[in-house]
Amino acid sequence: MSAPRRHRVRAAEVPANRRRGGELRVTLSPRTVGCSSGFGGVLRLRPGEYVSEHYHPYSEEFLHVTGGQLEMTLDGEAVRLAAGDSLFVPIGVRHRLVNTGEETATGVFHLSPLAPRPELGHVDTEALPAPGAAAPDVGGGR
Repeated sequence: MSAPRRHRVRAAEVPANRRRGGELRVTLSPRTVGCSSGFGGVLRLRPGEYVSEHYHPYSEEFLHVTGGQLEMTLDGEAVRLAAGDSLFVPIGVRHRLVNTGEETATGVFHLSPLAPRPELGHVDTEALPAPGAAAPDVGGGR
């Protein structure tokens, strides 16, 4: 696969992925810009919306909240987050994100390093809100 020659990606140009809940847009990835160390993007959750519980067997996750109020449950422990907060999710930690506020919540996420193959990147531990939707296409693999 030849690397794309793009460096900038507009979130509005990326289809929203709702497989695990909310609206996630993977903007920077091996598929979109040819990067090799990880992938990232933006998320939007309406009040009460959530991203279903899962874990990453190969990647750390970094989340920065840019608007609203969220709660991330890490291995069963709830952590409240507001705009301006950042959170680190270590490899292998089960996590679930929910909008606990009354307005749409937004954030920026990054995962690194990449899993050996994209389909190994997430392990779901609860039923998916949209199981028929395709998984995000990040590309890559070692």
